[in-house]
Amino acid sequence: MHIIGSPLGREVAYPQRYDPALLFRIDRAANRSVLAIPDAWHGADIWNAYELSWLNARGKPVVAVGRFVVPCSSPRLVESKSFKLYLNSFSETRHDNAQAVQTLMARDLSEATGAPVDVTLTPLGEKNSLAFQPMPGICIDDLDIEIHRYDPAPELLRCLPDAAIVSETLVSNLLKSNCPVTGQPDWGSVLIRYTGPAIDRAALLGYVVSLRRHTEFHEHCVEKMYCDIWHACRPAQLMVHACYTRRGGLDINPWRGSDLEGPPAIRTIRQ
Repeated sequence: MHIIGSPLGREVAYPQRYDPALLFRIDRAANRSVLAIPDAWHGADIWNAYELSWLNARGKPVVAVGRFVVPCSSPRLVESKSFKLYLNSFSETRHDNAQAVQTLMARDLSEATGAPVDVTLTPLGEKNSLAFQPMPGICIDDLDIEIHRYDPAPELLRCLPDAAIVSETLVSNLLKSNCPVTGQPDWGSVLIRYTGPAIDRAALLGYVVSLRRHTEFHEHCVEKMYCDIWHACRPAQLMVHACYTRRGGLDINPWRGSDLEGPPAIRTIRQ
């Protein structure tokens, strides 16, 4: 598969100067047209960039870590390889200061996605308090279950018989899907926080593993999980948050929820 015009899956030249035209846009509508999206729908795609540099006004390199928050209400997402190429295009270009770079990135990404994108750049010399940690919640990966499905199986999802109403957070590190263009594996951890009838944890784990051969972008996978759990288990509140393993200096961490409250700031060991 090749998305016409996208740099993903083909060899491209390393950019030598700042170029916002490198950002490749993908409409969200096509994927969402096959989902039964509930009215309760909030979220964002949180990107962290660890290979970020530019030149100061005198030509000296500056290095930083970037955080980019794209609202799920945006009509478009940005393809990951094009995002990396765009960020790399700053490395040989002079800018007055970090604020100028941050403002420029926010403008370009907001135009590309069709919604305001929040950009935070943190120089490496500043203290970064976001240490590696496991996702907070009850990890269900040690459940002794037999797996038969490695393609999406939302029919596996169910609540416990006569389930009591609970509020809990369940976590799995066994999430895997595949890039729809290159076929490369996308590894991740997923957090499901909900209030509602108690979900059958074994069934939930089987469902997470069933995405193992699924081919879809990170953002689309999270939206699919959210919609599948919402319709199968009918919680009063739900949030699905995935932290994907870093690739090419970027990690992607989408979340979708029934409420405006997002996930805690998390950085897993694979990021």
